[in-house]
Amino acid sequence: MPNPNIIFHSDDWAAIPFSLLWTGFFVFWEFGVWKQQSTFMFLWGIPFLLIGNYMVWGRFLVDAWLKRRTYYALTDRRALIVQQGWKTKIGTTYLESIPSIEFEGDSIGTIWLGPKCPVIAPRGKRTRDMSRFSVGDVPVFADIHDVAAIHRLILNLRQDRQSKTTNVAALSYRSSANRWVGCRGRV
Repeated sequence: MPNPNIIFHSDDWAAIPFSLLWTGFFVFWEFGVWKQQSTFMFLWGIPFLLIGNYMVWGRFLVDAWLKRRTYYALTDRRALIVQQGWKTKIGTTYLESIPSIEFEGDSIGTIWLGPKCPVIAPRGKRTRDMSRFSVGDVPVFADIHDVAAIHRLILNLRQDRQSKTTNVAALSYRSSANRWVGCRGRV
């Protein structure tokens, strides 16, 4: 399970200042149109103010709620994520089909079982959700304890699995239809 505490990530260096500027602008906006008694403009600004509040503090509450409902597992063949949030979601990938493994953190950190796509990217580039706890195309073990040891364990399991399949490959046919190719899809 993820660490239940609030943990700031590398993405927060950009997200927090942006969200504070966004929310600050719309607080100023709402105050200005309230003084002018412009009902339409006041109502128009409310959704933007709500989005700003979610970005400033609401996303931390949602992540904390999801952390208590997220479970990670490793077998000798697969990595699994089970999340019992608004809906039960299950993410799984075979270890030998992971194109790359990236991680960040020292004692508590995050492992991406695939490419780590940015939250904000130029048009046409792949992105990921703001929350690391969204069960998506790239499985993510977020905010786990002893991230370096888990990273080594995954690499060792992959290596063991690849050596076993290399020995068996001459005797059997294996399909490659379950390979991860990026942040938003499979081949």
